[in-house]
Amino acid sequence: MTKKIQILGSGCPKCKKLAEAAETAAKESGIPYQLEKVTDIQKIMEFGVMMTPALVVDGQVKIMGQVPTPDQIKPLLK
Repeated sequence: MTKKIQILGSGCPKCKKLAEAAETAAKESGIPYQLEKVTDIQKIMEFGVMMTPALVVDGQVKIMGQVPTPDQIKPLLK
């Protein structure tokens, strides 16, 4: 089953780093995934996220306001 990974943020350098880390984690885990960047403030607010960047996996907010390493993201994709 394909994981839906969403990166919530304005497109700042931290957001880009989080997107790269999430993509690396998914590739290294061999998980089929779809990566989407959400930059619309209204949509970000709908997730209840107050700090960006945020990582959302299959509709659930997993990380907010920080950029974890790919190794820290891998368990969140399971």
